[in-house]
Amino acid sequence: MAYAGWGGIADTGFSGIPPEVAEKVQRWMEEGPPEVAEDPEPFRQSEYDRKSFTMSHFLRPYLLALFGVFILVALEAVMAQAGPLLLQISIDEGIRKGDRDLVVNIGILFAVFVPVSIAVGIARTAYSGRVGARVMANLRVQLFAHFQRLSIDYYTNERAGRLLSRMTSDLEPLQQLFQQGLVQLAVQGVTLIAVTVALFILNPMLAFITLLAVVPGTLALSLWYRRVAEVAQLRVRDTIADVLAHLQESLAGIRIITAHNRRERTVVEHQNEAGEYLDANDRTAFINGVYGPGAEAMGPFAQMLLLVIGGNLVLDGQVTLGELIAFVLYVGAFFAPITELVALYNIYQQGRASVVKLDGVFRTEPAVAEKPDAYELPTVDGEVRLEGVTFGYDPDTPVISDVELAIHEGETIAVVGPTGAGKSTIAKLLNRFYDPQAGRVTIDGHDVRDVTFASLRRQIGVVPQEPFLFAGSIRDNMHVGNRDLSDDELEAACRRVGLGALLDRLPEGLDTPCHERGVALSAGERQLLALARAFVSQPRLLVLDEATSSLDLRTEQAVEAALDVVLEGRTAVIIAHRLQTTMRADRIVVVDGGGIAEVGTREELIAARGHFADMWDTGGLS
Repeated sequence: MAYAGWGGIADTGFSGIPPEVAEKVQRWMEEGPPEVAEDPEPFRQSEYDRKSFTMSHFLRPYLLALFGVFILVALEAVMAQAGPLLLQISIDEGIRKGDRDLVVNIGILFAVFVPVSIAVGIARTAYSGRVGARVMANLRVQLFAHFQRLSIDYYTNERAGRLLSRMTSDLEPLQQLFQQGLVQLAVQGVTLIAVTVALFILNPMLAFITLLAVVPGTLALSLWYRRVAEVAQLRVRDTIADVLAHLQESLAGIRIITAHNRRERTVVEHQNEAGEYLDANDRTAFINGVYGPGAEAMGPFAQMLLLVIGGNLVLDGQVTLGELIAFVLYVGAFFAPITELVALYNIYQQGRASVVKLDGVFRTEPAVAEKPDAYELPTVDGEVRLEGVTFGYDPDTPVISDVELAIHEGETIAVVGPTGAGKSTIAKLLNRFYDPQAGRVTIDGHDVRDVTFASLRRQIGVVPQEPFLFAGSIRDNMHVGNRDLSDDELEAACRRVGLGALLDRLPEGLDTPCHERGVALSAGERQLLALARAFVSQPRLLVLDEATSSLDLRTEQAVEAALDVVLEGRTAVIIAHRLQTTMRADRIVVVDGGGIAEVGTREELIAARGHFADMWDTGGLS
């Protein structure tokens, strides 16, 4: 089932979103991960998301594929460690006893083992690469889908750059871990087990002495590394998130930075953020520098100990020369995985730090959630009521308190008042971007908290003061409002709101790219396109956050004419910052002091000589 509020993510048709990715996003949003999805309704948080995000839990759906990888890893490791044992047999049973046939046969066996081992390695690498890529693709889609579930307040409180870092720098270590680290961990782990078994088969006493000499020191060093590296990697993840957040903020505000001659200061600020990241990386480099050489030094120490003890055992006749040579080779092979595991452990710590950050995201539940028993809102007439509504972005500091307001079917009201009085807050509550702390908001008697998001927002159109246009064509942006319309219907809608002249002069017509945020269009054209987008969605209730306040007079007149078309036959709430906007309202609502101060027609409010009359006399609203 597509998310009707957007016309379905999978069918928005935006450039830059591959259809197969859009399809996965839609599926994740509707169902969650297949193995635990209990609720296929869009935007309902699945049981999976309420659990902590761990690598073991996330990898659970891929256990069968990972088992196949492990089989190939085990086969590759065993074949790779057969060499020293064959060499020992060749020396002790073939060369020393003069058995030429045995020596030749072992040589042939060696020749067979090499290409087979290479073939197994190729198969393991290719197969594990595909599994790792699939794991990461699903993780990216799931994280993106979870971002779509979260409420507006999450994005208000979080810096955009930090969210971007969750999708980029926090996923990169996991990608390296899934595609390389875990497989190599299995390879080296199986190799270590195979070598240890071979050591005890060759000579239990030498094996015990070797392990007793090196394992305690290696274990102590590893425990120290685990403790300090975890803290260091978490700091790396935090500081790179700060770097990306500052980068995103600086690029978004480059005009203000340039206008106020803040470029040098901004460079200094970014240098400080980058310096924190550098310090965090320096700390991890120092820790790795201590752990890596320290663990690697155990290998030569073990070989020296083995030559002294094993050499004497050979002289005493307790160990054969072939056994000692094989043992020395196996000891070298024993510490090679340990050296690799040192590097892999660093990858693991980076991945674990990323898991901690992602766990924080996945644990975040939407502040505004759809009820499990939410029902479809039927087609409404447009009667809106706020009944005893109290709300504050900080619950301890209400913006509006005990608000009572009735908006009749087909009525246009203008909400005015001083800055910070709560005008835009009322608009956000109508669209259920937030839920009130007390009271309720109803449409045709239906509490907006009891209906599905899709059915609610399908019937509410929103035109913000600064319209957002996606990077895509004019057609793409129009389809956000209604995917089912033909090009002729889209063009007709554009002409009805005053975009006909624009389409006529654009060679590509509806195919004209808007570029990111519509920067290729003027402010008036962007606003008209936003109105056209709202118009084609055919909402029963329209919310406009002063669609003309930032426009010049000529453009404002064009937008005002378009508003007449869009508002026809609909209930409308207009957040007004200019007196001109109130002229088309049936009634005016004055918000002040956290509540409704006055309600009436323009003539009634002027005659009452209250708040609105004062604003009218001074010639403007705020």
